[in-house]
Amino acid sequence: MLKSRILTTLKFLFFILLGAFLIWFTTRSLTSEEVNQVKKLILGAENKIIIPSMLIVMLSYYLRALRWKMMIVPLNHHPKTLNVYFSVLIGFFFNLVFPRLGEVMKCTLLGKHEKIPVDKLLGTMVAERIIDVLCLLIVIFLTIFTQFNVVGNYALEISSKIITNISNDKNKIIISLLICVLLITFLVWLFKRMSSFKLVIKIKELFKGVLLGIVSIKDIKNKPLFIIYTILIWFFYLYSIKFGFLALKELVDLGWIPSLTILTFGSFAMIATQGGIGAYQLAVQKTLSLYGISQVGGLAFGWLIWSVQTILLLVFGPLSILLMGILNKKKLSSDEPK
Repeated sequence: MLKSRILTTLKFLFFILLGAFLIWFTTRSLTSEEVNQVKKLILGAENKIIIPSMLIVMLSYYLRALRWKMMIVPLNHHPKTLNVYFSVLIGFFFNLVFPRLGEVMKCTLLGKHEKIPVDKLLGTMVAERIIDVLCLLIVIFLTIFTQFNVVGNYALEISSKIITNISNDKNKIIISLLICVLLITFLVWLFKRMSSFKLVIKIKELFKGVLLGIVSIKDIKNKPLFIIYTILIWFFYLYSIKFGFLALKELVDLGWIPSLTILTFGSFAMIATQGGIGAYQLAVQKTLSLYGISQVGGLAFGWLIWSVQTILLLVFGPLSILLMGILNKKKLSSDEPK
């Protein structure tokens, strides 16, 4: 019993220290002026707005958990909703450390506690990411369609930069594609020649499991509810921005359209850098300048939104790992051979 308590305490301290390290890591490049600006923002923002904003974000994560569970059930597994929710929070937390690490960790931990093959869970993750990309494309279309006169030049500027980068690296891209094609061809040939080897058989089983997880979406029983969850997830992303405007006096009059634009360009910024650090704040600043908001106000709001989401994950990510381990401890011990 004492050993177990010591181990739990050490785990707690480890993840608290990891959270502290991430705070330092994501702010180490800030200038003193930016640090002071963040401090003024936190002290000056309306707490009665920030706390509900956090609840809105947590609700969107919970809906993600419910949607993910619907994709797992067709695989003949029925995980506890709380375990799935913890896994979602853990996934977002580890994505702050390294891109896509969260997907692996959430599937690994959920698979461990719910006795679900990790390869199948990874397949559901691939399917979920495809759905998110489609949703983002819809958001982009709505943004451009509703206010092309406002965001058109900004969108064209970003697009031209992407096209220019592709043009400059044309030869590298062509060579990379040729290498990929040759590598895939070689692997297919190698797998056929070594089909009886145990390692090849295991790799094939892994791919089959991932594929099974991807196609699980077609076997979802309540597809209308799945669609509703997906719409609500993105709605709460949008609403968290809209509601957050109320925290700063300069932004209180902004409505749904600026929120939609921030959601669009902010999503790209989150992909551009690890955890969106720096890129997200600048994207929000640039976007809000299109609606007459000062650079200081725009940058401050970018830091506010980013800080709320990051702090939530730094707190509830490690907490979810601990709670998941504690709540499933009896189940794991009962499954062990005696």
